[in-house]
Amino acid sequence: MKTQIGVIYFDGLCIACSAEINHYRKLPGAESFSFIDITKSDFQAEEHGIDPYLAHKVMHVRDPKGNLHQGVAAFRAIWNELPRYHLLYRISENRTMRALLEFGYQAFVKMRPFLPRRKSDCSNSPYCEVLHNDHSKYIIKDNRNL
Repeated sequence: MKTQIGVIYFDGLCIACSAEINHYRKLPGAESFSFIDITKSDFQAEEHGIDPYLAHKVMHVRDPKGNLHQGVAAFRAIWNELPRYHLLYRISENRTMRALLEFGYQAFVKMRPFLPRRKSDCSNSPYCEVLHNDHSKYIIKDNRNL
């Protein structure tokens, strides 16, 4: 029996992101995670060890063991906990497949600012606009043990 749950940090103003998170919430295994909307006014990224601007740029997940993941590694952390996605998780262990997933995700990251968003005046989050500053000290290396 698990005593700890992970955290999925998501952009509640991003329509595509919210749709994916709502899908995950309905699946068996979702109880392994809590879900935190990073656009809420009470979210303080630094308290979670996340760069506030990078949080709005790429997906972040803290797995049930407490490890923080971003990008494709974050999705893999989710897939590892959801039985319906175990096959995709196993496929993503392949180096070539992981490279393809990384390529696709980086394309999405570049397109994401142009995708439709829920209407908001952005007053509920001081970090709604993704800045292109160097926040590399917060970049997390892919955890190959997942």
